[in-house]
Formats: sequence, structure tokens, C-alpha cells
Amino acid sequence: MAEAQNSPTPHSARAGGPPPAGSTTAGSLAVAAESTVATRMSAPPSFDVADFPVPHGREEEWRFTPLERLKGLHDGTATADGSIRVEVSAPDGVTVESVGRDDARVGRAGAPVDRVAAQAFSSFEKATVVSVPKETVLTEPVRVTLHGEGGTTFGHTVFEVGAFAEAVIVIDHTGDAVRAANVDFLIGDGARVTFVSVQDWDDTAVHCSQHNVLVGRDAGFKSVVITFGGDVVRLHPRVAYAGTGGEAELFGLYFTDAGQHQEHRLLVTHNTPHCRSNVVYKGALQGDDAHAVWIGDVLIEAAAEGTDTYEMNRNLVLTDGARVDSVPNLEIETGEIVGAGHASATGRFDDEQLFYLMARGIPEAEARRLVVRGFFAELVQQIGLPDVEERLIATIEAELEASV
Repeated sequence: MAEAQNSPTPHSARAGGPPPAGSTTAGSLAVAAESTVATRMSAPPSFDVADFPVPHGREEEWRFTPLERLKGLHDGTATADGSIRVEVSAPDGVTVESVGRDDARVGRAGAPVDRVAAQAFSSFEKATVVSVPKETVLTEPVRVTLHGEGGTTFGHTVFEVGAFAEAVIVIDHTGDAVRAANVDFLIGDGARVTFVSVQDWDDTAVHCSQHNVLVGRDAGFKSVVITFGGDVVRLHPRVAYAGTGGEAELFGLYFTDAGQHQEHRLLVTHNTPHCRSNVVYKGALQGDDAHAVWIGDVLIEAAAEGTDTYEMNRNLVLTDGARVDSVPNLEIETGEIVGAGHASATGRFDDEQLFYLMARGIPEAEARRLVVRGFFAELVQQIGLPDVEERLIATIEAELEASV
């Protein structure tokens, strides 16, 4: 399926307000998508680019990002002059539509929270909506492949999964592009969704994307974000709940090479009672000026009694010259919760682990590979797709060959 041409001139839409009212197939998803207000961890959401000043790098949400390498996505100078090849492979029963910005499903999962996401929202011409009917259990994944062919593109994709449906969704990014996009998930009551996002861009690509997830009552959402390629990758997953009993698991794996900037900024908003979230991101870095940023924010609103949440980020630095910024945050407005915690750790190879392996006759280079494989093993197992897992392991092996 080919993506529609982008609008040559960005324009404002739905200034500062929520999407227009409209029904969905997901029952409780008819509630407002953005129940949260601005906090110290999040800018006020808006669909209007004008509501976000041009960042200068001193702002909290931009202080780690190399703005000069965003190719104009942050200041409005980027224009939609590129092309990207989009293919959607969907099992029988799944519908794929191209819709306008006025479709009730577009933007319902959440509004942009930074200028790049707002720019992406106001600049696409047609959004792609992929719908899984209620009570449908897919035996094959929905696969969306995006291959950049140069230049700047903007996009918006909505995945609507009906009540009690089950689906695995894979988005695979390759090629060369300057890309800004929003990806929405409307997850119906009792539905189960696994989402795998692979960033395997060419070394010159720039990719900024906001993922908005609205989890229905007693529904479950699991994401696995895999980031390898690109010059600058900045992803912003956001989760909110449309009913009690919802669960969200956010896993991430990144391998940051020399000169790359990879930034993952997460926000889980517990706005409904008795919901659960678990966040685990792990990264490895090597080479001069390799820079990884992980910001993990969890907001527990006053109404979200019975919340159970935990987030963890671990980083393994393989060589000198690499830098990690890891910032976990908890904002809690009620004490009536099951539990809330966070952890962050960054370090080099464990010399004791290496000594243990080498003392048993394993060469140092192979011992290092085994340590890194073990470091990532729990996240690789979360994917559940053999072809993606094999590709991921092969990429890790190739990166390790360079480091040793």
C-alpha cells in the first residue's frame, strides 16, 4: 500500500482542543483520550503547532536532544519534500483505510506534547487506519513496513483493536528519511495487543515519533521498541487508561553506535483505578559520541487508587567515549496504591562475569558477547516473532563484532 503524498504546506488543525466527538467500536474508548493535565513532566497537549514555542535546547524536554541534527523538524523549516514506501500486510478480516484528519479516530488516543509531534499532525494529508474487529483473534501479525527514499515526510497511523480482540502489530522502519509521525492505538475492552516497533534506519536518517496508547477496561498492551539505526531517533511512547483493570508493559532495546543519538521518552499516566504498568528498557553503547537518553515518567493521578507500577532502565557501556542520560520519574497524587517504584543503572562489563567465563576456557571476545547476549535476553524473548528475533540477534552480533 503506497502512502499518500504529504501536504506541501503545514497547516493548523483542531487548535489546542481534543478531537471531535465520535463513536468507536471500543466502548469505553469514547472517553476523552487526554485526561491528564500538564505536569512538571509533560507539556500541555495540543494539536496546534503554535501552542509550542520553537525549542532552543534549554527546555527540560529538549535539553538532551541535538536540535541542530533534526533537519528542521523542530522549528518549522522542514517541508514535505520526500517520499517513503509504505506496505501494509494484514490478515483476513482486518481493514485498512486512508482517512482525513477529520476522522473521529485520528488523534483520539492522545494529542501531541511537543512541537515536532504537532508539526507531524498538522502536516500529513491522509492518515492510515488499521482496524481489527471485536472478538477477532489474529493468527498472523499485522505488518507495516516503511522504507525511506530520501527527503522529509510526515505521517499518522491509527490502530483500532475492537473489544476482546487479540493482535500482534509490527512496524518496521528502514531506508533514509527525515520522518516525523504519530502512531495511535485504540484498544477496546478486554483486548490484547502486542506492538513491535523496529528502528533500523540508514545512518543518515532522522526519526521522531509519538506513540499514543489508550487502553480499554481489562485490556492489555505490550510494546517492544527496538532501536538500532539512524543518526537521530527520538521516540515518545505515552499510555493512558480508558477503564479499570488495564495493563501496559513497555519493553525497549537499543544499541547506540558511534555518533548516534537515540532518545526514548516514556510517560505512563495512571488516570483510572486498579491499573498496572511495567517498563523495562535496556541499552548498549559503543564508540565516540554515542549518546543514549532514557526518560521514564509515571504519573499516578489522585483518582488512580490501586495502581501498581514499576519502571527500570539499564545501560551497558562497551567502550570509552559513550554517554548515557537516564532519568526515571514518579509523580504520585494518591497514597492508596499497590506499589510504585523505579530503578536506573549504567555500567561497564562486569569483570567478575568475564573472569568466570574466561576461567572456563572461553576466549575474552566470546565471553563479552555472551555477557551482552545475556543482558538483552529477557527483552528478545518478549518479541514472540521468530523472524524479528533472529534479525535482532544477528544485528546485535554484528554490532558486537565491531566492538570487540
